[in-house]
Amino acid sequence: MASSVAERARLGAAAKRGVVAAVALAVFCVDVDFFALNLALPATARELHVTTTNLQWAIAVYQLTLASFLIPGGRLGDLLGRKRVLVAGIGLFGFSSLLCGASQSAEMLIAARFVQGIGASLLFPVGISVISNAFPVAERGKAIGNVYGVGAIGTAVGPFVGGLLTDVIDWRWVFFFNVPFTLAALLLTLRNVGESRDTSAQRIDLRGLVAVTLGVAAFTYAIDRGSEWGWLSASTLGLAAAGIGLLVLFLFIEAHVRSPLVDLELFRNVPYVLVTGAGMVGNLAFCLMLFLSTIYLQQVRGLSPLVAGVVFLGPALANAAGGLLAGRLGARGSPPHRVMGAALALGALGLFGLSLFTGWPWYISAFTLAGLGLGISWAYTSVGTQAVVPEAMAGGASGVTLAIVVGASGLAVVVGATLLEVLTAHGSSATDAIELMLAVLAGLAALAAVGLAGCGRLIRAGTAPASSGK
Repeated sequence: MASSVAERARLGAAAKRGVVAAVALAVFCVDVDFFALNLALPATARELHVTTTNLQWAIAVYQLTLASFLIPGGRLGDLLGRKRVLVAGIGLFGFSSLLCGASQSAEMLIAARFVQGIGASLLFPVGISVISNAFPVAERGKAIGNVYGVGAIGTAVGPFVGGLLTDVIDWRWVFFFNVPFTLAALLLTLRNVGESRDTSAQRIDLRGLVAVTLGVAAFTYAIDRGSEWGWLSASTLGLAAAGIGLLVLFLFIEAHVRSPLVDLELFRNVPYVLVTGAGMVGNLAFCLMLFLSTIYLQQVRGLSPLVAGVVFLGPALANAAGGLLAGRLGARGSPPHRVMGAALALGALGLFGLSLFTGWPWYISAFTLAGLGLGISWAYTSVGTQAVVPEAMAGGASGVTLAIVVGASGLAVVVGATLLEVLTAHGSSATDAIELMLAVLAGLAALAAVGLAGCGRLIRAGTAPASSGK
């Protein structure tokens, strides 16, 4: 650990900016890809001669792979070297983006998206731990916030990028768009990022890696296929039970192995658990809001992909501003329960407005407010959790946090899509179903905000010892 402290002392302002730029560009690409393909899916399906429903796997496999490999990805960075794994993740993501754009069949595209998900699962958690190891505590929150501010732009403008490139050029450019950014991120990483690792662990927990990866994938796949196979069918229930069983086995392995992928002591850290839980609610609401709004704007309001993408610019900019603001608040040491609570309250207000308003000025205002509040909560999740864990556990903790937050949001999108189909199949209009689901999300965010306020004393009591122990 002394070497990482010395490394930070030697880093000048330019090198620190280079580290932030490298990680921010990589995270930007991952976030763009999370939603960019949605608006390009019909055109892609037509060219590849498959149905849009069948090509949904090009989206699902990316989210499933990303959620499944986040925990192993973060821990591999701790064990093998964070710079080495970050370079591998960026390179794999960029190369697979080329393969996606060059795909000549649906099968090739889905396979390339699987590889792309693995690259994303390496660079995302390891990138955050690289920031934690490159910056002293006083500067870390601002640096992570800057990374998430840039990444948040990618999340929210993904639909706009997908719609614009599909309408103006071709769907393949949705993937080619990533390539120059990944090349720039790769060069900046090689030039500015120093190597760091967790020297206390010498082996990779392969049994745990297999158990958690297959467990998350099996359970999420069962939810995704439930509407097609039948929710009470043997296939759905069996696969879901297998996924849960593997996750229980993973916890058993981690409790008894010498070098675990996940240090279960994390879950005895009250601030870590509460901030991660609140971030899960915020990101779940944000991702499901984007999914529902994409459907609403195109299928209900009849907007083209390009015009629908323009509507997303309001929450995009607000979400990016939220990430930057979270970084500033983290640098000031603002109490996590107050920041996250206020952010979720703003998000709840915006979501509630989306469920009520149809006039464009009010709708866009509510959309923007929701983007701001939920953007702060998403970014501050990493700011807050990285501030309360030991530096040697930075990558592993980041991977666990992101696996919970991203995995829950990916699962929420799958469940949301299924629920939307069920509601419309039973007589509800798409408008009514979407408004109902947004109102439920607003209530969930509001409950999380109230819960954080009630846990303020626990968070304050747990934060001070954790921080002082660094």
